Amino acid sequence: MTGLYSLSRKEGWRRWVDTPSRARPDQLTPAELATLSEEAREEYAEARHDWHANFGILKTPQLAAIHDELDQVVATNRQDPDRVRGAAVIDALPGLGKTTIANTFARRIRKRAGQLTDESHERLPVFRVGLTSRTTLRTLNRMICEFYGHPGAERASAAQLAVFAVDCVLSCDTRLGIIDDLHFIDLNRRDGVEVSNHLKWLANELPVTFIYAGVGLAERRLFAEGLAGDAAVLAQTARRWTRLELPPFLIDTDVGRAHWINLLKATERQLVLTGARPGMLADISDYLFARTTGHIGSFITLITRGCYKAIRHGHERLDTDLLDTIRIDEASETARHQLQAAFTAGTLTTRPRRARTA
Repeated sequence: MTGLYSLSRKEGWRRWVDTPSRARPDQLTPAELATLSEEAREEYAEARHDWHANFGILKTPQLAAIHDELDQVVATNRQDPDRVRGAAVIDALPGLGKTTIANTFARRIRKRAGQLTDESHERLPVFRVGLTSRTTLRTLNRMICEFYGHPGAERASAAQLAVFAVDCVLSCDTRLGIIDDLHFIDLNRRDGVEVSNHLKWLANELPVTFIYAGVGLAERRLFAEGLAGDAAVLAQTARRWTRLELPPFLIDTDVGRAHWINLLKATERQLVLTGARPGMLADISDYLFARTTGHIGSFITLITRGCYKAIRHGHERLDTDLLDTIRIDEASETARHQLQAAFTAGTLTTRPRRARTA
């Protein structure tokens, strides 16, 4: 196991970016597992628990599509400092992987000329902060300063923190800023309006491409900055931000059904269970969709907890009997019975249908 760290601190971000991928535990057969001593069996179980909780990012069509869009936004943001760069915002329901997509994209922004800038400052190509329900203008500036480890982050005023934040970004040659959980900005409150305006100020002042992520941002009228009628037309945010939607897996077309099956097959290849077999997940694809409603976060939670229990109780495989004993998020549990009824009635399927003959 590795020690704990936060991606909202430069040390944690560097560690996440620079640490090599985990080594996959050996795939033992049931016979080989049986020959292990009790201590060796426990060590093997711990290694597999760690692996299943962190086996890497599945390259779903949704992730690939958003990464392509972000590539375009960042690659074309070559404006001189006197011009405002466009920003991207990933707007999606909870549990669809928007934070993961933003982080993994930013992870690709590598240091281009060593660890130090020309002025011998530490080079940090990316900064990342996550908002909270109590975020104010001062706390936003403080969180940016805390990412860089600025010594004045705790005691300075809001105005001083803003200056420190700009200095940190410029000195460290930062080119990308991630601001997560943007839905915590409440434009019905004075603090929320101040934070929204400050984000525009940062975009004006910094030669940085911003990537925002949040839940239901369009519904919260964040793009219109909380304005209505003719005033909404004058809102700067909607003109500067490119909204990227992130859908769940859908099974209303053959393409969507194929994407779901491919996800299950890709996940199967990552699992280290002695009783695993090809098709272990794909054979119960309807069941897995009913359990998770096509949300990648719910799916990963179900698989991770299922693997833990399969190893802990010696079951060593995933099937409906074991997975029925695993509870996940309430949204999925609530939708489960209605979806399962549709699968049972034959009105839904995750199996790609055969092409119709002419």
